[in-house]
Amino acid sequence: MQWKIVKAWVVLIGLLSFIGLPGCSSSIEDYRGTSPDFQLYDYFDGQVKAWGMLQDWQGTLTRRFEVDIRGVVAGDQLTLYEDFRFDDGEEQQRTWVIHRGLDSGQYVGRAGDVIGEATGQSVGHALRWQYVLRVPVGETTYDISIDDWMYRQDNLRVFNRATMKKWGVTVGTITLFFEKQTSDSDQ
Repeated sequence: MQWKIVKAWVVLIGLLSFIGLPGCSSSIEDYRGTSPDFQLYDYFDGQVKAWGMLQDWQGTLTRRFEVDIRGVVAGDQLTLYEDFRFDDGEEQQRTWVIHRGLDSGQYVGRAGDVIGEATGQSVGHALRWQYVLRVPVGETTYDISIDDWMYRQDNLRVFNRATMKKWGVTVGTITLFFEKQTSDSDQ
């Protein structure tokens, strides 16, 4: 009798594991052949406006914000100057310096509040960034792992969803919508 119970549990766990596989994080390679291609330097060269929100681990909206981004491409370097305005009046600045990697679609970047290097890869219409962000909270700071996915919608728009984790546990998500600012003659 006990063997039948153990066997039933093994089968159940196996089925649940199999069913759960599609829910695992996707691979950047899943986007090969999709369009439009996410050319990071082309998209962020110039002025980009973004609107976003931060949600806690339960999905509760905790902050909203806007970002003005000015991108400057010089050779193999992209510099992003980001000015954040939060709904509570707080303002922040971040400057990213990004370099192309040796392989096509590979990127590495640094920013003042990023621990070490951010690494990224674009395939098809998607780009994935991974990095550790130092986040101030009150009198202390927390190092939060960010798994950041961007999806190119068209020539002007990009959707972004980032998962924030601490000790492997999701503590929040960031959702952003980017829109490239162009003159009327560019459209």
